[in-house]
Amino acid sequence: MKKIFLILSTIGLFTFASCDDYLDQQSPDQLTSDNFWRNKADAESALAATYSQLECAVDEWAFAEVKWPVEAYREDINELGSDALNYQNWVELSTFTYTNGNSQFTSYWKINYRGISNANQVIDKLPQVPSDKITDADRKQIEAEARFLRAYYHMKLILNWNQIYIRNKYVTKESDLNIPLSTRAEAWDFIINEFKAVADVLPAKQSADKTGRATSGAANSYLGFAYLTRAYEETAQKQTFLNDALTAFSKVQGYELVKDYVSMFDGTTKNTKESIFELQFSETTANGAFYRNALHYWMAASELGGWDEILPSPMLVNEFKKEGKIATTGNYDSRFYSTIFFKDPYFNNPSNPLVLGTTYDDKFGDTDKPVYRKYIPSTQEKMDQEFTAINIPLMRYSNVLLMQAEALNELGRPGEAIPYINKVRERADMPAMTGTTTAEVKAQIEHERILEFPLENYRFYDLRRWGKTKEALDAVGRTGFDAAKNNFYPIPLTELQTN
Repeated sequence: MKKIFLILSTIGLFTFASCDDYLDQQSPDQLTSDNFWRNKADAESALAATYSQLECAVDEWAFAEVKWPVEAYREDINELGSDALNYQNWVELSTFTYTNGNSQFTSYWKINYRGISNANQVIDKLPQVPSDKITDADRKQIEAEARFLRAYYHMKLILNWNQIYIRNKYVTKESDLNIPLSTRAEAWDFIINEFKAVADVLPAKQSADKTGRATSGAANSYLGFAYLTRAYEETAQKQTFLNDALTAFSKVQGYELVKDYVSMFDGTTKNTKESIFELQFSETTANGAFYRNALHYWMAASELGGWDEILPSPMLVNEFKKEGKIATTGNYDSRFYSTIFFKDPYFNNPSNPLVLGTTYDDKFGDTDKPVYRKYIPSTQEKMDQEFTAINIPLMRYSNVLLMQAEALNELGRPGEAIPYINKVRERADMPAMTGTTTAEVKAQIEHERILEFPLENYRFYDLRRWGKTKEALDAVGRTGFDAAKNNFYPIPLTELQTN
């Protein structure tokens, strides 16, 4: 995966390059989508370009400014920082006053469809690579990874738009563009079938030079997530989809929870035994390589040297404090300290200075301003770097455990769900949950998912799955939310104008 961003400036995958409406001749030394596919290296380069669109990480500065405003600002666990108020198109996402012309979700839409186009080209053109230039096994794996990514990009879109266009072929002529919007059932059918088709083809573990690329564990995790989400949307088949989700989750093997939670988000470790799918960055600059970003500035409060773009809401802080200091450490839930810097003796110990090498009071004085620790480097020196290379975990084993618990509980099997919940709580130094009924287990799952995934942007999808978006946002005073209007984004104006 460290090669994921290689060659992108020269490939860009040749979208529409094969259209011949305007040219009758081609320069013999000009690479096009037709003559590019010469060997395995070319196919790997094209696959790299497909990975390069993941999570809108297409620009070192703008990476954070598309993904997190679009996904995180609408969540009740987040608030806009002071500088974010200077960007009207970000504010609109938080206040739900956006129109279909909003630039941020327009970019999100375009980037994910570019990823789909690149995947379709790999799938369409891969058979052109001569058999003496690539092994059958390599060809099969490259196609499987491209199909995984095609499903992934479609899934990102269907999670954010009520209806999308299913792009299952490489577009080579204008008439290919004119397709109708799919129904949600059609979109989920396509996504699920793609994940199912590759789950047994992808390797359980990639080789070291392919770290971060799709695996069978990733395919089954997202397959289970798709089934779980769909179970709430198509209630007539809820039981079937929940059982299908459990089958997929049961195939996610070989992963473990990492005790040091914060290490997965501050750059000290990468691709841990808990990580199932992870967006890769690297500090290497060899041969002009650049795989870094400015996410740390975007995430960090001004007191830490950041731009103050996003803050934890009081609701999130209160949720962390809800159970009190009952952890085996004598403190609050350990995830609290890994996720947020806040005024607490834990962060004011001069002999163990944890706020970028100093204490909370040294940074914040007498104020009590909870700020995010997640995605912040472990030292002030690294925080002050112009760019960092902290990986972004996209699917973790803890998510699979909690989704398994949710599926079991929804099937009326709360007793089987509880051990999965307790496994996640044990990592956070918390005692086993109390309660045994379906309602009690459901409440515990909702609590655990709030604490486990801040800034990983699952919260809005969770709320919508549970039918609680309006209720949750009203509870934190964000009464401008209208579920009928804001549960999904409108199709971007630019798409309406061109399709």
